[in-house]
Amino acid sequence: LCSECGQSHLVLDNHLYNFQDEVDDELICHICLQPLLQPMDTPCGHTYCFKCLENFMQEYSFCPMDRKKLSFQQCHKSSLLVRNLLDKLLVLCPFPAECQQTMQRCELEAHLHNRCPGFKKYKSELQRKKNPISKGKEDPPAKGETNTPKDAEVPSGGSSLVAESSGAAVVSLGTAEPGLVNPAFEETEEGENLPHRTSLVAETTTIEIHREDPEEELGMRIVGGKDTPLGNIVVQEVLRDSVIAADGRIAPGDHILEVNGVNISSVTHCQAVSFLRHPGPVLHLMVLQEKGFSNRSAQQDSISANREVIHVTLVKRDRSEPLGIKLIRKTDEAGIFILDLLEGGLAAKNGRLSRNDRVLSINGQDLRQGTPEAAAQIIQTTESRVNFVILRQPGVQLPEPAEDGSSSNSSSSSSSSNGGSPVHHRRRLDQNHYRRKSTYQKGYASHEKTVAIKKEPKESLGITIGGGRDNKNKLPIYVTSVQPIGCLFRDGRIKRGDVLLSINGIDLTHLNYYEAVSALKSNAASHSVTLKALEILSLNSPEAPLDIREQGFSWSPLWITWLGLPSYLHFCQDIVLSKGNLESWGFSIVGGFEESKGNQPFFIKTIVPGTPAFRDRKLKCGDEIVAVNGVPAIGMSNAELIPMLKEQRNKVTLTVVSWPGSLV
Repeated sequence: LCSECGQSHLVLDNHLYNFQDEVDDELICHICLQPLLQPMDTPCGHTYCFKCLENFMQEYSFCPMDRKKLSFQQCHKSSLLVRNLLDKLLVLCPFPAECQQTMQRCELEAHLHNRCPGFKKYKSELQRKKNPISKGKEDPPAKGETNTPKDAEVPSGGSSLVAESSGAAVVSLGTAEPGLVNPAFEETEEGENLPHRTSLVAETTTIEIHREDPEEELGMRIVGGKDTPLGNIVVQEVLRDSVIAADGRIAPGDHILEVNGVNISSVTHCQAVSFLRHPGPVLHLMVLQEKGFSNRSAQQDSISANREVIHVTLVKRDRSEPLGIKLIRKTDEAGIFILDLLEGGLAAKNGRLSRNDRVLSINGQDLRQGTPEAAAQIIQTTESRVNFVILRQPGVQLPEPAEDGSSSNSSSSSSSSNGGSPVHHRRRLDQNHYRRKSTYQKGYASHEKTVAIKKEPKESLGITIGGGRDNKNKLPIYVTSVQPIGCLFRDGRIKRGDVLLSINGIDLTHLNYYEAVSALKSNAASHSVTLKALEILSLNSPEAPLDIREQGFSWSPLWITWLGLPSYLHFCQDIVLSKGNLESWGFSIVGGFEESKGNQPFFIKTIVPGTPAFRDRKLKCGDEIVAVNGVPAIGMSNAELIPMLKEQRNKVTLTVVSWPGSLV
């Protein structure tokens, strides 16, 4: 629990309070729909919480209310009068069983630490449950920290995890990026009488890493960054006998949120690498670690931490035009939910509303306890602009609607039970010919160059190489260094990081490491050498991504530069996953075609512990999915690829390209 507000929430999220009275709408943030915290004013006259506005402005460049152009630097603190009014709002103690006191919001923290019997009891129970650590001294955990070991057994119920997680924030692992889907969350007809595993529980944990040598690399590979579809920074691999491996608390799939107090959840890949490679004896990492599935009750407990409030405006041509939305109520949860978006309707064309979104308000009218009939009345009487505020809980979906469009409480499958794939009217391609856009990465481009040089027969080329098709990741041959003693250094056109395509007409792209070394040595004995190479260029970044290694690190290309390679250099491999009828595949994906971004690859973002994808061990975070059961994914949207994955009952073949993450 948070030591300032006494409630459970993500460390990066706003504090939560139980207000005694209904708060005036003028003091409500229209992003989180809660009373303002650290209020910030915009030049266009709107006020939001500091954290809400900061997070929103990392993704968008306009005001959430009127969509006028806006930057965070233009905003300023609200007046002292407004801040004082907010601080004086009356709140209830979050431990009503032991304490019924009411106080001003600004007094709650002092009350919890000095006077509240409930918070004192909570801290005592927490200390008793903590596992004694070897050094013998136990300080109260800092906000968001936990001493839960990485391999701790996950309780079967999410509610008990909340009580035993040493203050860690417990959330459902899912993110707000457009295009994120998680086949792991699918419910089936067969599971109707079993506990619903609809929520993936995760914890934010602060980990302190100690290094005897401040320059020593941590020994993990990372993928992601805000300049990629993955968004977050994700651990792809932990190297054996490394600092991270010896510590034992960080595992593949963990999301790194902070490094030494700096938020890296929305920085570029190169910036994250730079932060993680910064030398020092002690490194503080805040990570989000998935702990497996919880039942439905745990999902309800985590709703306050796992949410995304989204504003959507639909414009009707006239009052009678329908929006094409089906609204329903749930038996186990208050409020109104979107059951379906009618194909070709206004909402479906807009693309920002999704099935299972909870409607909080329409045109400013609070519908948190409303009915579908009330919502329909508001929509029908609106002349033009219909403004929705919706709450999205990633990873949770309603059952598929029945084909006749009526509401249904059971899901249906269009595939056979033996795992057969439904018919898709797409041309199947051979595995070696998945042609995709060569450089989808907007910041990178590949440039082919031919270097012809004259040399003495005994003069060496003076380069070292890495990669090879015998490499774990089936990499092309690339230059790891250009030594100052050879003819290529003197010539200056071949650089570290270049991918070697051929030498004197001999193709190097399909050779293993030793075959490539042999080919380079035998041709270096000639009086003239002609090399074809591919250079990956950074188009718009002052950073030098290929030279970002700091002193003390052995050189290798960054993960993000591999994404700029043309598709003929990609090595595709098939991964076959099998599961039982009641299991889910256990991975989430991001990417796909979007009108605003065009074609983007599909990437694996999350692999859920205890699922078929996790047990198979071949699929990794950051892998690109290029085909499902032989059907190419290029050009598909989420709406096309997701059903293909869900329709595979017991077996699926994923064709993937796997690039090694950046070593830090």
